[in-house]
Amino acid sequence: MLDIGQIAGQLKSAAAGQTQSASGDGNGVPFSGMIKAMVEQTSALDQKASKAVAGVLNGQGVEIHDAMIATQKASVGFELALQVRNKAVAAYEQMMNMQF
Repeated sequence: MLDIGQIAGQLKSAAAGQTQSASGDGNGVPFSGMIKAMVEQTSALDQKASKAVAGVLNGQGVEIHDAMIATQKASVGFELALQVRNKAVAAYEQMMNMQF
């Protein structure tokens, strides 16, 4: 499973790949594939955090600090996904406002 740093690195490399593919060079990963992978990773982090919290509440031997770390990772992952979404929406709105 990828962590937040790896997802951010993939987004940066995809952005670099998009500029290269616009000029005809390179094999860039499709942006939609990157978004799909990011959503899947965010969902996986959320599920892991939910299981950790349930383990703490049910007394299944999960340490509270592990649950807190999993919860924070899920929170940071969600914030990253939200910011990428906000940037994509802003870029779309900016393109829609362009006049030719």
